[in-house]
Amino acid sequence: MLESYQTPKFKESQLLEVSRELVPIFKRRRTIRHFSDFKPNREIIMNAIQVAGLAPSGANKQPWSFVIIEKNELKKHLRDLAEKEEYRFYVEKPNKQWIKDLSHLHCNVEKEFMTQAPYLIAIFYRHFEIDEVGEKSTNYYAKESAGIATGMLISALHLSGLSTLTYTPKRMTFLANELGRPAHERTFMLLAAGLPHEKAQVPVITKKSLQEICDTYS
Repeated sequence: MLESYQTPKFKESQLLEVSRELVPIFKRRRTIRHFSDFKPNREIIMNAIQVAGLAPSGANKQPWSFVIIEKNELKKHLRDLAEKEEYRFYVEKPNKQWIKDLSHLHCNVEKEFMTQAPYLIAIFYRHFEIDEVGEKSTNYYAKESAGIATGMLISALHLSGLSTLTYTPKRMTFLANELGRPAHERTFMLLAAGLPHEKAQVPVITKKSLQEICDTYS
């Protein structure tokens, strides 16, 4: 079934103005590791997840799930498990080049943000679905689709005034296990969301220029 679709009617000057305004807005987006203890309204998180759920996906299978974590005891437990994984990564079996590449971002074993941030959002994806009678159906480009949805989630949170931190420990199975997710779900990312602490600091970094990331054929 098909239905008619038209984009909202804007003058070209309006389109240009909006596109130009978005650049400095997103230049102000930064990953933070030190969150305020202020807890924004949960509806902001829910609305942002609703935006993420509007993302395009392979065959429109929408192979993603989002879990909002607010309970302090659960956040503390997940932090303990995460730091065990980080100890393995940084100390027991270190990848020296990887750690060197991370050094300017001031990453380490301790993951304070997991207990500081008012919200943790665990993001999962599925390569297939299982119906009521146990039949499987394939989800196409499941991980890529979850990545697009996550980008929209981060953007929606940023435009709503919240800051985020993307966290992908090398081994993430503990998240699905502890949250009781279905066996066929895979962890994509843990996203911390909230407001920056008044003393929050961020690394001095640069982004590649438009000319470095974009080629045109016209």
